[in-house]
Amino acid sequence: MINAKLINDCAVLLISKGLTIAFAESATAGRICAEFAMAEHAGMFLKGGLNCYDAALKEQLLGVKPESIQLFSPESALVTRAITEGLSRLIPADIHVGCTGFTCAGGSESEVKPVGTMFLYGTLKGKLLFNQKIYFEGPPENIVSKTVEKTASLLIAYLS
Repeated sequence: MINAKLINDCAVLLISKGLTIAFAESATAGRICAEFAMAEHAGMFLKGGLNCYDAALKEQLLGVKPESIQLFSPESALVTRAITEGLSRLIPADIHVGCTGFTCAGGSESEVKPVGTMFLYGTLKGKLLFNQKIYFEGPPENIVSKTVEKTASLLIAYLS
């Protein structure tokens, strides 16, 4: 279960600073945006999100170069940065956050990037806010929940 207080604390911080946010999500399939949408007064800070689970959507909608996906995989720091930058061209917001990673087997996971590896990239008005590679153990639901909470924690840490 996701810590709703953490999400609400982040929402209060965003509102107090007058900041808006948008998400580009792959592995979390829109869950980060959905959790932020349940925060009180979400309409004051949440612009929206894009679920780009399939690599073709990363390319077609967000402008990720096919070579980047082929060389680094759809779940990588470079592609996470690219989906975040692509999102900034589609949804006007102060903060843009991208997320890719591996919640279950069957993708391009490897010894270097095993299941549970997640990538988060955030910008504030076009400048780097955070760039994180993190690892969570457990079933997909745990990995996704922990990624949602980590996103809120990073935003709080960097915006406080």
